[in-house]
Parts: sequence; C-alpha cells; structure tokens
Amino acid sequence: MNQIGGFFDLWNPVLLLVVVVVGFMYSRFVAEGNGSNAEREPVSVKQKVSFYVGLVLFYIGQGSPINYIGHHYLFSIHMLQQTILYLIFPIFIWVGTPAWLLRSLMKNVIFRVIFSFFTRPLIALFLFNMLFSIYHMPLIMDGLMKNDILLFGYHCLLLFTAFMMWFPIFCPLPELNSLNELKKMAYIFGNGILLTPACALIIFADSVIYDMYGNITVPFAHLSPLDDQQLGGVIMKIIQEAVYGTTLAYIFFRWYRRERKEDDYLDGLEAQESLNNQRGNLNRA
Repeated sequence: MNQIGGFFDLWNPVLLLVVVVVGFMYSRFVAEGNGSNAEREPVSVKQKVSFYVGLVLFYIGQGSPINYIGHHYLFSIHMLQQTILYLIFPIFIWVGTPAWLLRSLMKNVIFRVIFSFFTRPLIALFLFNMLFSIYHMPLIMDGLMKNDILLFGYHCLLLFTAFMMWFPIFCPLPELNSLNELKKMAYIFGNGILLTPACALIIFADSVIYDMYGNITVPFAHLSPLDDQQLGGVIMKIIQEAVYGTTLAYIFFRWYRRERKEDDYLDGLEAQESLNNQRGNLNRA
C-alpha cells in the first residue's frame, strides 16, 4: 500500500475523527439520554449496535483504502464502495435511529416539508435510481472524477437520496410508515429492476467505457481494465441482490411473525369466550 499512497491518503484520520465524534454524540445525547425527556423511549441494544455498525461501514466505505484505491485505480473497488455507502450503510443508521429523535426533528416545519416530500415512496424510488444510473454514464462519471468538488457534491446527493430510498422500508416512525409489507416487497422488487440497467451496461460492455480507469496501470492487481470494469458490475449486482434478498426475507418473516401473533391472540380470545360460555351454561344448569 505504501506504493500507492501515504497514511493520510489511505486512512483519512480526519474522517475517522468525525465518525468518532458522531458516535460519541449518539452515545451521550441519544443512547444514554433517555431519562431527560418524557417523550423519549429507551434506545434498545439492537438500535445502538446497528447505529455503531453503520458508522463503521461509513468509515470503511469513505475513509479506508477502499476509497483511495477505488478513486484512483480500480473500478471494481469503486463499485464495492458504492454498495457499502448507498445500499448497506443507510439501513443500519435508520434501524439505529430512535423514533423520538426523528419525531423531534419533524417539529421543524421546513424539515418536515422537505423530508415528507423526498420520502414519498415513488419519489424516493425513482430519484435515487435515476441519479445512480446517471452517475454511471461514462461522460458524467469521467467528468465528475476530474473535479473533486463536483464529485463530492454528487456523492452527497446520492447519499441523501439513498437514505430517502431506504426510509419507506426501515421507517422508525409508526405514523409515517405508509407501506404495508406487501407494498414494501413490491418496492424492493422495483428497486432491483431500476438498478439493473446500470449494472448491465457495465457488465456487458465489450470495451472500457470509463477513460479514467482505462488509462491506469495498477501496480498491485492482475486485472485488465475491461476485466476490472466487468468485475465492478458483477460486484454491484451480486451485493445488490444479496441486500435486497435479505431485506425481502426480513420483511416477509416480520410479517409472518406478526400474523402469527395476531392469530394466537384471536385464538386465545375465542378459547376464553368458549370457556366463559361453558361456565355460563353450567351456572344455568
């Protein structure tokens, strides 16, 4: 690794410091601040672990050698970074966000209007996938890679829309959970369909479509630029299918458990009613 960059290039200690500060603030003011406000529900261990895992994933995707190598050398590593930041990281943050925290933010009118608009399922679904597909158009991506400011801005936009895209599935607020389980599964299928063209463009291209990766000699990899490009598309597709498949299973089994619980509850009511009727008959006899 020393051949391709120094410590600051590969590990980004400034971003690590930011991640640590965010983790500390979450621990101090969210996870352990439950008793300071009557509206705050306790933050579960599952939520805490999920949020911290999300922060680790963010640093791995944006602050580790994955970011440097993906930006300067290997398209396949760049695509791995994309999957971590946009398909995995937001899920853990949403699961780790307590309802009361988001509910308090929703009291701000401006935040509520903007947030409510961008988290509408159809808008969130098409906006993220459209921007993601546009990003991987050769002309757009080559241009962005030459301008760090524009690249940073576009990645921030993609990250924002990724959070909006995942919100209808992992909504922390019951009052904003507008999709039932069947609609959530259809929503995930829709995501998979909309993301497929970008992956297909990359996987089945018979030549290198990104100039910046076609003109690079990688000192530590034995991949041709075309193989690297196709590998990147395969990585994106496989991880996408794994994430969406896991999400579908999570939705289905949560739906199944809730239906079973409701059935058991109704069976218990019927059994109690039957027992009461039998007692009534005995008393009359």
